[in-house]
Amino acid sequence: MKDLVIIVESPAKSKTISSYFDNKVTVLSSVGHIRDLATSGVDGLGVNVLDTFEPTYKVIKGKATLIKDLIKKTKGKEVLLATDPDREGEAIAWHLAQVLDLDIEEKNRIIFKEITKPAVLEAINQKRTIDKGLVNSQESRRILDRIIGFKLSKFLRNKIKSQSAGRVQSVALKLIVELEKEILAFVPETYYTIHAHFGDLRAEYIIPKDYKIKLEEANQILETSKNPFTIISIDEKESKRNAKPPFITSTLLQDAVNSLSMSSARTMQIASELYQGIDIEGELIGLITYMRTDSDRLSKEFVDPANKYIEEHFGKKYLGHYKTNKKDSQQDAHEAIRPTDLHLTPQRVEQYLSKDQFKLYKRIYERALGSLMAPAIFNLKKVKLDAGGNIYELDGSQQIFDGYLKVVTDKSKDKILPPYQVGDRLESDLVESIEKVTMPPARYNEASLIKDLESKGIGRPSTYATIIKTLKSRDYVTVEEKRFKPTEQGILTVDTLNTYFSDIMNTDYTSRMENELDMIAEGSVNGVELLKDFYQRFVPLLEKADQQLERIKPVISDKICPLCGKPLAIRKSKYGQFYGCTGFPKCKHIEPFEN
Repeated sequence: MKDLVIIVESPAKSKTISSYFDNKVTVLSSVGHIRDLATSGVDGLGVNVLDTFEPTYKVIKGKATLIKDLIKKTKGKEVLLATDPDREGEAIAWHLAQVLDLDIEEKNRIIFKEITKPAVLEAINQKRTIDKGLVNSQESRRILDRIIGFKLSKFLRNKIKSQSAGRVQSVALKLIVELEKEILAFVPETYYTIHAHFGDLRAEYIIPKDYKIKLEEANQILETSKNPFTIISIDEKESKRNAKPPFITSTLLQDAVNSLSMSSARTMQIASELYQGIDIEGELIGLITYMRTDSDRLSKEFVDPANKYIEEHFGKKYLGHYKTNKKDSQQDAHEAIRPTDLHLTPQRVEQYLSKDQFKLYKRIYERALGSLMAPAIFNLKKVKLDAGGNIYELDGSQQIFDGYLKVVTDKSKDKILPPYQVGDRLESDLVESIEKVTMPPARYNEASLIKDLESKGIGRPSTYATIIKTLKSRDYVTVEEKRFKPTEQGILTVDTLNTYFSDIMNTDYTSRMENELDMIAEGSVNGVELLKDFYQRFVPLLEKADQQLERIKPVISDKICPLCGKPLAIRKSKYGQFYGCTGFPKCKHIEPFEN
């Protein structure tokens, strides 16, 4: 294999794979994308929007030397393109083939969903051609984002001083702003709950669903809820609690936020490290499968050994039934996020991992293994009590079989009730009413925003962390108590988009567009026609908005420029407000803003 060259995206990944061949195979890295759309042509879009929508590509700044090195080291050798197993990875492979002058019709593309020696060797034996459908899908998506990003962002900067807009980013911001308006419009309502205490146990007064008890009714219930409380029924039943499916990207990000207080950006960084390879006893091993996926499917290569592992370590009664739920919006390109080797338990590899790596790996390991295990079984008991015609209820639960909870950290506490009999009379220590006030819906945090985006079909696994990072950096949201609050600029941006671009900047249209972009990969949607349809719909809206929306003028202060004598205006940047000379660009004097 000395004349074989494998090209991956990440330097860390290249180091791991090189170790599998005792460094006898050359493994190089493209360090991500090597080319992007040029900024030439109409409006600097790098796309022929007047006719064919053909893109023009240029080498990304700083990548010219790397490309020369790749050309030199691959000359006269067999080249295998092993970029990431997704749409972006396929596009990078295509661009590499272009600059390295590789034959697109040759089988020079390999993919692996996990970075382990067996997986890499198997991939080499299953070479294929570059998937042009995936490349077309990525190219159409990139062109669409370029059109919206350039033209709509320019419009917003000129008119209202907003920094940027995006096909998915702006719809995510819209969700945050609409929720904030719902919170502001919320009118709180006072109501009461009633409880009867029996030592450490507390019975709840049964209230019909969506019914709110007011003060007068609460006082009446308290007055008539006198001892003794008579047990009128006891219902007991067995209940099964099924394990959750293995992680996909969105559920991993949500779980990391909620369980580990780890941001989505940090989670993806740590997951990437676990995927690319960790030094375990002198061998570089990828501990998890590819972390960008929207499918909870598990491969037979994992399920069969996992079932054997469960039976050997816990017993046959812990075996569950494998199931997966395929949604229409799922690409299902590869399986769920799972460990590559169940024998590499979190406890075994902890010494080789950082604190965050260990915590995330433990969650991934337990979730994947637990998903194949039997349900946990609980005995649920409901005891109803009558006090003066007022009906209360005591709830109890007791775990009788741990099932998947044998391995999953999420434990539950038993609440065991005494061996009551119907007709027993109980003496309450205290009957009380608790005043409560209805609360507005909670603002989005990272987990709930990602969950909502996924449920609405907005964005894809690779975009969630980037969307959140962009909203923060553009001064569209602030984070208060780990929840997103839109800024005045964020609200202004959404209001402007709603006024002039409501037909295309909404959840339904964005979700439909996501599906159509996915369908390009299958060949069922023509990418050029999709782009033409969008452009012909978008440009008239933009022209109308440009004519109707007046440009926000800067606020003129009473300060005078010490250089040219003209007034200073209050201006905004991504770093906050500042004073800038109204004589700009001839005079570039600025001063810090004092609030």
